[in-house]
Amino acid sequence: MAMSETELLALLHELDDPERLEQPLHYDRAATSLAFSRLVRRLEADFGAPCESERDTQDSSEYGRIRVPAVATVCGTRIVVCVSKFGSLAEVCADNPGAFLSTDDAREEGALDPADLATVEQALTELSYVSVPEELLESDYKGPSALEHFAARPTWWTRFFGSM
Repeated sequence: MAMSETELLALLHELDDPERLEQPLHYDRAATSLAFSRLVRRLEADFGAPCESERDTQDSSEYGRIRVPAVATVCGTRIVVCVSKFGSLAEVCADNPGAFLSTDDAREEGALDPADLATVEQALTELSYVSVPEELLESDYKGPSALEHFAARPTWWTRFFGSM
């Protein structure tokens, strides 16, 4: 079951440790890598195409990204899944983070098919990721971490997916 915006914000606040910007205290790199590999394999199987991925992003709170190729999607726009080093947080977006205001915006503009989005969201849920909507991640950051050095306007995306 999807979490409400209130529950997601509570989770973001809970995971926000101002002493640990890049990764949480008990970060398990090997477990994160295994889970990420399972997600890549799952998306490749679900979309019937190899997915480009990058992992273990340095100097960032983002662990990695998976790109479902445009040719494998109904609308012909690639789907990008960003995975954080914090709490199995994930973001799904059409084309790239920030290319659209939200997945709703991408659907309205014909760039993201609801069934494709549901396929990705189902994989995330079944593999124990928490999907956080792009529009929530792009809202102003209201937490204890000092992020002003990293962005002029810190957002929750800056905190859990940005370069540190």
